[in-house]
Amino acid sequence: MAEQEKPLLIKRYASRRLYNTETSDYVTLEDIAGFIRDGREVQIVDLKSGDDLTRQYLLQIIAEHESRGENVLPVNVLNDLVRSYMVPGGGMMPHFLQSSFEMLRESQSKMMENMSAISPMTQIPGFEAMQAQQEAFLKAMTGGLSANWSAPGQTESTKSDEGGEDLDEIKKQLADLQNKLSKLS
Repeated sequence: MAEQEKPLLIKRYASRRLYNTETSDYVTLEDIAGFIRDGREVQIVDLKSGDDLTRQYLLQIIAEHESRGENVLPVNVLNDLVRSYMVPGGGMMPHFLQSSFEMLRESQSKMMENMSAISPMTQIPGFEAMQAQQEAFLKAMTGGLSANWSAPGQTESTKSDEGGEDLDEIKKQLADLQNKLSKLS
């Protein structure tokens, strides 16, 4: 498990080929996207200069998915991102996005806990696999913004909660997130 905590090191050669240092083979952007979807953090560095190129390649992966019609980011959100680059220091956007994704992860975690406690679906064979797939998807969507991401039932807040959060609290958090998003438009 310790291996899963450290990022997968990908080296970019002068030929612009990407080399997976764990498996000693070349990888594509789609392979890197797959590692991230599977919940693995990656770090991409230039072999010669040692520069960290991770952000550049992650943005390229997003751009390629968006250009293929796999639209996740609405145009107004993209406009807001572009505007945030025009504000000295980036404005509040980076902090807001990180906080929003953290709230989304926490809400989903609490929702899954509540569903597990009251839903007969938890008795269905394969439910755990479906839940793990959903968690991996969310982590891939959020780009691993939080280093302390853990599966539902394993967070610090759930260890200390006696009865867990109820559905009304989750609805309130989601409404707060929607309010913050609407204020950006």
